Amino acid sequence: MDTAKKNFIKSGFSEFAQSLSADAMGNWGKMNAQQMVEHITDFFYVSTGKIQLPVITPQEQLPKAKAFLLSDKEFRENTKAPAEILGEEPSPVRNESLETAIIKLQKSIDKFFEYFHSNPDAVTTHPVFGSLNFDEWVLLHYKHVRHHSRQFGLI
Repeated sequence: MDTAKKNFIKSGFSEFAQSLSADAMGNWGKMNAQQMVEHITDFFYVSTGKIQLPVITPQEQLPKAKAFLLSDKEFRENTKAPAEILGEEPSPVRNESLETAIIKLQKSIDKFFEYFHSNPDAVTTHPVFGSLNFDEWVLLHYKHVRHHSRQFGLI
């Protein structure tokens, strides 16, 4: 597995996010910076099974979704998660500050790496990509975090 991708996930994004103001808006989409950080936190919890969502991708389309995941292609600007998963509007912020949200994000990232270190053969479910192992989750988190980093001009 690519060490640079792991390092970007482990610390790069949260370091970049500290330069944002909570109400900063991205170059596309409806989320402000704090909503985006909380959104990413949630998907780290999906990867450890703490949050469980149903797979909404039809079985016959999962190989195509997995092929995208395994490719070097990035999410396009304004790529939206399916409305069945996140709804049409961003979730309201739930933390008292962006700083608190970033601390919780880092904890969720740490828990992701701890979970798969303790359970190296674990496979958990993503609502679009289906069953994913650790390496596949690293690829997905990397794409996801880069997508939102580009959205907010962090990279």
